[in-house]
Amino acid sequence: MKIVRTILEAREFARAARRNGKSLGLVPTMGALHEGHLSLVRAARAKSAAVVVSIFVNPTQFGPKEDFSKYPRNLDRDCDLLEREGVDLVFAPSVDEMYPKAGVTWVEVESLSDRLCGKSRPGHFRGVTTVVAKLFHIVEPDMAFFGQKDAAQVAIIRRMVRDLDFPVRIEVCPIVREADGLALSSRNAYLSPEERKSGLVLYRSLMTVKKLFDGGERDSARLIAMAQKEFADGATMRLDYFQIVDPDTLESQPVINRPVLVAVAGLAGKTRLIDNILLGP
Repeated sequence: MKIVRTILEAREFARAARRNGKSLGLVPTMGALHEGHLSLVRAARAKSAAVVVSIFVNPTQFGPKEDFSKYPRNLDRDCDLLEREGVDLVFAPSVDEMYPKAGVTWVEVESLSDRLCGKSRPGHFRGVTTVVAKLFHIVEPDMAFFGQKDAAQVAIIRRMVRDLDFPVRIEVCPIVREADGLALSSRNAYLSPEERKSGLVLYRSLMTVKKLFDGGERDSARLIAMAQKEFADGATMRLDYFQIVDPDTLESQPVINRPVLVAVAGLAGKTRLIDNILLGP
């Protein structure tokens, strides 16, 4: 496995792979890898001849009061995990390498970027789409692999790829959970035992909605009200949003008469957690 720090080295690797007729799979990450990330790597390994994993804690997707400086970083551990998974290249650039000084160019998917997490985190998705666009230009992958846990991010990146004609196929892999249902996240490392316990209300609220949906309920307002009740009934986690939306446009759906995304976000202490499920007729 090769580890590179510069855009030039990453491009040289990708171009050499293509000259040799190899398909390229890209897994963009911010490091602090867990089993969820590794499931993406395994999917990339199964579907492409060469796998590139980027490790870059992207400052432009963090707000001024968010956890950029504290975000967990352990490149040596991450690289050990990736080598065991048969990754071909790790691209781990610095902030200065990815963002030239006095840069003023951004990639923004309008409308979608201010929904769900974007409403609570202004500018977040602009940072995500800008860095992902840069990674697509640098690596020029045939496929890029993302997790269903970041469902809003997936919808926005898909729209960016469509609108800007990126020649890359977006592959979305299922959420990986702990045995008790908590979705794996690098931010779970911040949680105290009590906060982790309170975070289970996210999954519990989603399962409440699924049970009601399976029983025939299709009115989104009633489903959302029952999910909110899970938070009101003694949960110490603070609810940010619970919404039922179209998985592609992220627009609210008052009635479930087609596939929908049921998305939730909340704060356990100072740690923001998200989760979701897909439901359909």
